[in-house]
Amino acid sequence: MTNSWGAALALLMLPAAQDAPKAPAAVAALGGCWRGEGAVMGKPVTLALTIYPIVEGAMFAIDAESVAKGDPKDRYAAHLLFGDGGEGGAILGYWADSFGAAYASSGKGAATADGFAITYPYPDADFLNQWHRETGMLAWQITARDKAGKETLFARYTLRAAPCGREAR
Repeated sequence: MTNSWGAALALLMLPAAQDAPKAPAAVAALGGCWRGEGAVMGKPVTLALTIYPIVEGAMFAIDAESVAKGDPKDRYAAHLLFGDGGEGGAILGYWADSFGAAYASSGKGAATADGFAITYPYPDADFLNQWHRETGMLAWQITARDKAGKETLFARYTLRAAPCGREAR
């Protein structure tokens, strides 16, 4: 009986659902599926994004799949996670991709007027990711900033809202 009462008391002490952290609104606004095209280091690509809440809505995940237009065997995938950084509206993120764990990175950013920006530090450069949402459209730009402060466009994509599911690709 003691264990039953202890378990019941523990449940009563859990924070209410409304107290649980929620993903930043700027990130949640991207939810759904997106299809489009762009260029990575000047190479034309197609891109598909699936953006969805995880862990009870406390975070959002983005699954990105890219294919070079000139070579369907040239593929790339990334899995991004975003959540509330807890301090002054900070957005924290994690980048993992098909280059493997050695290239994964944690990032930090904040909401902007029409989306959010987050920077991922790497040994050679910091990668600023800017997400801008307009009605039915999404723009994603990645700028590399080397240690001397020189900025270079790394990637730019323009996407439209699309149906979700593998058959929609």
